Amino acid sequence: MAAYCRVSTEQEEQQNSYQVQIAYYTDLINRKKEWTLAGIFADEGISGTQAKKRPEFLKMIRLCKKQKIDIVITKSISRFARNTVDCLEYVRQLKDLGIGVIFEKENTSTAKVP
Repeated sequence: MAAYCRVSTEQEEQQNSYQVQIAYYTDLINRKKEWTLAGIFADEGISGTQAKKRPEFLKMIRLCKKQKIDIVITKSISRFARNTVDCLEYVRQLKDLGIGVIFEKENTSTAKVP
């Protein structure tokens, strides 16, 4: 399991959110015995409107394609992608690979979570 975190600005308030997201997902995944941490991928100060401009997001997708990640968890749909087309495209790609995505805020998931 991997987590994806993103903040769009480098303002102090956003910086705190970024660090909190990373700490939260590291702790959450490590606390669950049935989950294995495959990585925390985090883009800082980068807009979510274009996935191709988010290096950590793209790295996570590459590892998913290599079957190194089985589930991706993220705070919300807006953290995963601000662009609806990108969001749907990547969720479909991952689903086709058998990889689920969990959007916590929306309580929505394509994953079969143990």
